[in-house]
Amino acid sequence: MLRPHQWHLRPRLRLTAQARPERTLSAVANRPLIGISGRTKTAGELNMKPDTFRDLHLDVYYCDYALGVIAAGGLPVFLPLSADPAQYGDRLDGLLLSGGTDIEPERYGQAPCPELYTREPDRDAFEMALLDSAADAGRPVLGICRGIQVLNVHGGGTLHQHVAPHARHDQPTNSIAHRVDLTEGSLAASLYGPSMEVNSLHHQTIDEMADGYEATGYSDDGAIEVIESRRRPWLGVQWHPELMDSRDRDPVFDWLVQAASG
Repeated sequence: MLRPHQWHLRPRLRLTAQARPERTLSAVANRPLIGISGRTKTAGELNMKPDTFRDLHLDVYYCDYALGVIAAGGLPVFLPLSADPAQYGDRLDGLLLSGGTDIEPERYGQAPCPELYTREPDRDAFEMALLDSAADAGRPVLGICRGIQVLNVHGGGTLHQHVAPHARHDQPTNSIAHRVDLTEGSLAASLYGPSMEVNSLHHQTIDEMADGYEATGYSDDGAIEVIESRRRPWLGVQWHPELMDSRDRDPVFDWLVQAASG
């Protein structure tokens, strides 16, 4: 999980009328809609000025998730926590659960440990309901970092609340931290091959696996890095593929958009 003060912001690009690429309405209409979860913060928590706005609430999203979806041919849709998650299932073609804060341990039957980071119960409830809606509608889901943990807890699994060696918050977000070995014949292996090197920006890992899921990727110390649903097109990865440097876009976004196109 990333600490709030370690967020990084990217400049927004604005295209002029002359620079804007021409796209037909049909081309845009055919792009699958990929919902991306985020979080709600006050302007004061984000140190935004002037102070008059400090109590105003903002919906906050990392740009990198949207860029990954766009590069793969999808159309990103940011999902505010104030909306009704039950309404999204039939309207979205796919769902991306983004990274962020820790899940309330009470959701998986544990008392909070002292090392927990920030928690957002409203976001927990929203994303759990999003998964219910996606399940009812048969939509594909990609969970990233916190997102893989939400998938597991939603299914009845548990988490290690704090695993210190996996927290690499003193490193750049695209820094290679360790290798992940992938199970032969798994969806993850079909995307990445037998192994890959990844970043590591989390301090929690999956403990007990939820029923209906299979762990298909492990770090060298045995931590679960990938889970795949046996019943649904749902995939979770513990690293942040949207932040990895690559000449080509990350194949996990291609998978999500292609699965959402069917």
